[in-house]
Amino acid sequence: MKAVATPVAALAALIAAVATPALAELKPGAKAPDFTAQAYLAGQPFTFKLADAVKKGPVVVYFFPAAHTSGCNMEAHLFSEAIDQFKAQKATVIGVTAGKISELAEFSKETEHCGGKFPVAADPGAVIAKQYDAVLSMKPDWSSRTSYVIGRDGKVAFAYDNLNPNDHVAQTLGAVKSLNAKK
Repeated sequence: MKAVATPVAALAALIAAVATPALAELKPGAKAPDFTAQAYLAGQPFTFKLADAVKKGPVVVYFFPAAHTSGCNMEAHLFSEAIDQFKAQKATVIGVTAGKISELAEFSKETEHCGGKFPVAADPGAVIAKQYDAVLSMKPDWSSRTSYVIGRDGKVAFAYDNLNPNDHVAQTLGAVKSLNAKK
């Protein structure tokens, strides 16, 4: 029995190490790196510019590992369900990923994911994710699951880093509401 437990424990440790995200290093108050990226909304391509989006209000930039994976599917669906609450706060939501970028157009329009309600952007080579310290530590060419709220001043107002997709919407929506209450 002990011989079986050791390989299983080693495998579990390896999986945990590979899945561990880098800690979100951009802290509230830090200048958010500006970026422009190829994005898709309801399957239609367009160029997303963070500088333009922050002029309209807070921006939720949420990084996710890859389209069409279980956790990312769930997270996109949760943001889709809550998008009207973000819009009521004058907030823009954009998902950014370095994984499976060839699938983003489809992912952006599928009802069970984004449902055409918010855009997702391609990040080839995790260039944007690296600027935001939002990469998986053992797979640095993939985005981690890290969410940021960027204020109209272009600064990070909130950062949340957790591979579990369940709380990103509640955490970022709460941060947006708090940011708007300070006006």
